[in-house]
Amino acid sequence: MGNSVDYQVKFGRIAAGTLYGKLDDDSRAFVRERAFDLRFTQQELRQVSLIARDLQMWERENIESLWPGPTAIPGQPDKKRLLRALRDQYEGLKNAPNKYLQGEGRGQSKAKAIPLRVEKEKLGLGFCPVASPKTRCCNLMTLDVVENCGFGCSYCSIKSFYDGHQVTFDRDFPKKLATLPIDPDRIYHIGTGQSSDSLMWGGSGGALDALIDFAARHPNVILELKTKSANVGHLLKRRLPRNILFTWSLNTPLVIANEEHGTATLDERFEAARKLADKGALVGFHFHPMIQYAGWEQDYPAVIEQLQRLFIPDEVALVSLGTLTFTKSVIRQIREQGTRSQILKLPLMEADGKLSYPDDVKLTMFTRAFESFPLAWREGVFFYLCMENHRFWKPVFGFEYQSNDEFETAMKRHYMEKIGTGG
Repeated sequence: MGNSVDYQVKFGRIAAGTLYGKLDDDSRAFVRERAFDLRFTQQELRQVSLIARDLQMWERENIESLWPGPTAIPGQPDKKRLLRALRDQYEGLKNAPNKYLQGEGRGQSKAKAIPLRVEKEKLGLGFCPVASPKTRCCNLMTLDVVENCGFGCSYCSIKSFYDGHQVTFDRDFPKKLATLPIDPDRIYHIGTGQSSDSLMWGGSGGALDALIDFAARHPNVILELKTKSANVGHLLKRRLPRNILFTWSLNTPLVIANEEHGTATLDERFEAARKLADKGALVGFHFHPMIQYAGWEQDYPAVIEQLQRLFIPDEVALVSLGTLTFTKSVIRQIREQGTRSQILKLPLMEADGKLSYPDDVKLTMFTRAFESFPLAWREGVFFYLCMENHRFWKPVFGFEYQSNDEFETAMKRHYMEKIGTGG
């Protein structure tokens, strides 16, 4: 009796440092029962709770159904052998390609967004927050027009930089941007999609108008507005400077439905991009993150084929490729949030200080996508790998840049040439 009471006290203490409290009622009861039977340590409880949490998010199994039965381990299983068998089954599921079913996912709501207008000390101009010396980076400058995102993408890294659902707008952003010093002899490449979606807020607060006016005043600034929305109504009313690039993150319909909650559908994104291209604006597309799942080999080329039917290379400034790359803090946050998702159902490997797919998976996916574009696109559009190690460039594209500065120079040169060919 005393041992049971002692462990009950210990369990309450060690559970606080695990995902146990985030489990559904059935899983929590099962894990608790096994913990008391086997006297889990905190590390063992953390591991079992993590497995139960992932299974709950994947909605394909649960911890009770995965728990090894007496026939799974010959003889009388000890705790270590039993937990090893559990981990082996879990890893087998985790490393198998995701299975998305048609019709799933679109009913999920977008993330909650609580807009708040505040006065900020200075303009949020800096460098790409996910830049790393271990990956090939274009040295993009980033402008925080809005902070935090209103969409609910399961893999979102933006939410690791901000707390809760509060989305903040700087009420003095137009004034600050208007007084930003710009060297007329230098080419700038500035993106606004790193701290929030660039277009989902429309003309709210005058930020979009301020960006358009800023680009018009500074033709040596390449301004890239990146989005997963179809909110281009305000833009269609304005004369758009040629040096604004409107770029869309693209994915397959299954990934959008299951992992990019609240965002525009693929057809809606293409339709929005087509409307701006018809106004003479340059557009671009980011296949990022590409996700391995059952059927990806056919689905991504199908999206690329649709892209080619709707646009010609002269209208498109760029196409980027990239895949899931996580920091440990983002993974922890995804599990804490617990949204129905298979986004962590992948063979995570150490990748340049972060966690991502193994090299062979990346090379296969990037090569498959790039080879789906005909020669006219490869020659007329700037292709690049976003935040991937330089070792992938030559096998995928047949060339590589020796440094980030060389990559940046080539990108800016291509964009400025493309901008200069417009009417």
